[in-house]
This record gives sequence, structure tokens and C-alpha cells, in this order.
Amino acid sequence: MVLAAGLGTRMRPLTDHTPKPLLQAGGRTLIDYHLARLAAAGVREVVINTAWLGEQIEAALGSQAHGMALHYSREAEPLETAGGIRRALPLLGEQPFLVVNGDIWTDIDFAALLTPPAGLAHLVLVDNPPHVPGGDFRLLATAGVALAAKVADNSGPPSPGARAYTFSGVGVYRPALFHSLPDGPARLAPLLRAAMTDGQVTGQHHDGHWYDIGTPARLAALDHWLRSGAAGAPAEE
Repeated sequence: MVLAAGLGTRMRPLTDHTPKPLLQAGGRTLIDYHLARLAAAGVREVVINTAWLGEQIEAALGSQAHGMALHYSREAEPLETAGGIRRALPLLGEQPFLVVNGDIWTDIDFAALLTPPAGLAHLVLVDNPPHVPGGDFRLLATAGVALAAKVADNSGPPSPGARAYTFSGVGVYRPALFHSLPDGPARLAPLLRAAMTDGQVTGQHHDGHWYDIGTPARLAALDHWLRSGAAGAPAEE
């Protein structure tokens, strides 16, 4: 699932007439980068949730892209992350599914995430960008495990050996994580924290490229970087 229903308020005036997923960087729309990577990973069906100017997204992408079938979960108003996923469950089915935020650019290996999570969720975390200096979650490594065995929230004193990271917006979820939600707006963080308390969330750190496209300045920096072919990550404004 690609999350594409946001209003893009921080991207105005660019998003006054264009939905954020259709903004371009490096000569391609933001959502096309995701779709191409998903197809290369072996994904064959993608659900896209839409709200603000969603008809433009459907008109631009149609019913297939990069050999994948596209399905749309239409929202009269944005339902937040968890609410949007909950609304799309009939399209997503009963098996675990990969979710990607539509407002990021990344080289995360989606193919490596197509294994069902051990618990209810598996999150990809990244180094904290300047605009999220405190991070979102702590990644706790257990003895003999290369990846983290558990993710805990970032409140309270740090646990020994724990480090705070930022949630990348890329995760794998089991439908059961969302079954208790009523239809309507709902945030993802409370669901994850409750699942973490029960030891139902795992995580891993991605040390490659990841970019949160939250402002016009960040979009311009990403565009410049992609067009220049530079090796380093785009600079923050």
C-alpha cells in the first residue's frame, strides 16, 4: 500500500492544484519512484489511498503501472495513517502487507521486507534528520541478533544499548493490528506503542538514502540531487 491521501499543507503552494504524490523530482513523480521499486521487488498488486485531488492520481496512474495492478481506496477526507489503512483492509486482504509513505524518497530494499513479520508489525527506522532530532522509537538489539528484536517508544530514560531512530514510513503489518479500529480517522503511533508493550513489533535500521519530502525546499534539494547524480544525500534547508 502506498499512502497518498495527505493534504500536503506544508508543501503549499505546490499542492494547491497538484497532489503531493504527483510532484516531480529528478524528472519523475514521487509516487512513480515507489511503484518502480515495488515492481522490481516482485510486488504485483498495490493499493493507493487517495483524498485531496485524488482524481488526479487515478487519472495519471490508471489501473496498472510497471506491470502491477493498482487499486484505489478513496477517502472523502484524510483518515490519518491507521485510519486509511483500516479503510483499505478489504482491498489488502488477510495476509501481511507492506506500507510505504507517499511523501518520502528512499532506496530501502522492498524485496527484503516481503517476509511476514514475527509479530503484528515490522518497522524500518532511519537516522534522525535535523527536523526530527529526538527520533521516534528506540531500537533494542538482543544478544546474537543482528537486527533489532524489539522496538520501544522513545519516552522515559534510554535503555542500555538503545538508540533513538526516526520511523521511515515504511513498515510491514498484519491486518490484525487494525481490526480493533472503528472506521474513521486514527493515528498509527498509538497502535504501534500498544503492540510494542506486548512485544509484537520488530524493527531494523536502514543506513542508506531516505528523504522526507515535507517542504518545497526539501523537494527542490531532492530534485537537484537526483539530477546531479551526486553521491551524498540531499541537504536539509
